[in-house]
Order: sequence, then structure tokens, then C-alpha cells
Amino acid sequence: MRIIVLVFCLSFINSSLYGQEEKPIQLHGIVVSNDSLKQLLPNVQILVKSRGQMTISDLDGFFSVVAMPGDTLFFQHIGFKLQKFWVADTLKGDEFLSRVVLEWDTEILDPVIVYPWPSKENFKEEFLAMEVQTNEMDIAQRNLALDELRQRAAAMGYDAAEMQDYLITMQNQQLYNEGRVYGNGMNATGASAILGALSNPFAWQQLFQSLKR
Repeated sequence: MRIIVLVFCLSFINSSLYGQEEKPIQLHGIVVSNDSLKQLLPNVQILVKSRGQMTISDLDGFFSVVAMPGDTLFFQHIGFKLQKFWVADTLKGDEFLSRVVLEWDTEILDPVIVYPWPSKENFKEEFLAMEVQTNEMDIAQRNLALDELRQRAAAMGYDAAEMQDYLITMQNQQLYNEGRVYGNGMNATGASAILGALSNPFAWQQLFQSLKR
């Protein structure tokens, strides 16, 4: 009888221990910054140090990792302070959603002035002796200067369209002068013919000779 009771007690204890065995928890969440923008932080290293398990957050700051109750997760990212997250052993269920906030790690450094030369005199000597090489960008900027463009435009000849306009203008001017000043055209009549005769020196010579007679 005692043996039966002992076996029953051992079975009850084993079943109780089995029922109290810790189950893994799937942790999901996002990692954000502690500023007003609440930026989503990608590539944050998430380490479960007790079991040597590590993962990182994706481009949207989302992470998912398996942990056990009582584990401590370490969140580490460049420019931010190390953040610890403890998985409580009182969590119910097999999933948990959380938002982890990382604090900026800002340090103010003392100002430092770096001088490439020991003194201003050395800098002046080196600066005056420095040879500045001309590259393609310098040549392009020099060619695009306003004075250079004006000189090139003044020395440039007419293109096809400008030459055509120039010839048409000269022809019109020639026709205008021929009919108005000289009056030598076949169609020169009226005022243009009289004006042409008055401007003809041979006509004046004939007039003077006729008056002498």
C-alpha cells in the first residue's frame, strides 16, 4: 500500500513540474528613437545574452525574436545608448508585442582648432608657392564667362539664317535707293525720275551748256 501511495505522489510531482515548465515567448515590436520625431530605427542589434542569440531590426524598425521568461534583451545601435529589456516571467500567452525606445547618445566635445602650418608666415609662403592646376571644370567656367562669350560672339560670323536676312535687307535697300535717288530704273517715273535727274551731274552739265548758248 505504501508503495502505491509513493508512486502516486511521484507521478503527481512530475506532472506538476511538467505543467510548470517555462515555454518560449515570441517577442514582436518596433524600435524607435526618443526624440519628437519617433524615428523608426533599422539595423538595431538585439541580443539575448544568456543564450547567445542575436537578430536585427528590419528597415522599418520591426523585430521578432524568441525569448524565455526571465531573459534580458540588449538593444544596441550606433549613436544610441544601450537599452535593456527584461522579459517578465508573469507574461501570459506565447506572444508579446512591445515598443522599445532608444535614447540618443550625445556627447559635446571641446572645440579644437587644427592648424596645418606652425604660423601664419609659413602658411603665406606655402600658399604663394602653391601651383594651382587647371582642370576641365576650370576651363569650362572660364569659357562660359560673360566677357569671353561677348568676345566670341563679336568674332563669330553670320549663320545661314542671319546671312539670308542680311542679303534680303541689302537687296531691299538697293532697290529703294535705285528708284528714289538715281531714278535709272525702267519704271522710274514721276517724283523719282525728277529726283534722279536733279542728282545726275551730267544733266546739270547739259543744262549749263544750254544756258551759255
